[in-house]
Amino acid sequence: MSPSDAELLAAIARLNDSDRLREAESLVARAAPELQHILAEALESGGWFSETHEGELRKALAIEDADERTRALRVLLAEETRMGMMVGVAVGWALAKELEQEE
Repeated sequence: MSPSDAELLAAIARLNDSDRLREAESLVARAAPELQHILAEALESGGWFSETHEGELRKALAIEDADERTRALRVLLAEETRMGMMVGVAVGWALAKELEQEE
């Protein structure tokens, strides 16, 4: 069963509890090497490290104006960070479901 929007927002708000977040951080740290591999595969299969990514990087680096080049690189990094976070959350969510099934 999928949580309602209110339940989801309440759960996110509870993450402000440093003890709850610390527990999650500890679990992630233990699983980091395996999770990093899964994240890299997901990003690659989604096209984030493909020719498109390389093309966007080359395009940004080719901008002659230093300020504009810096802005383009920051945008590219921000987009990659957001995508990595979203895929990372999806992987974490799937991991949580797997762990729930084991209980």
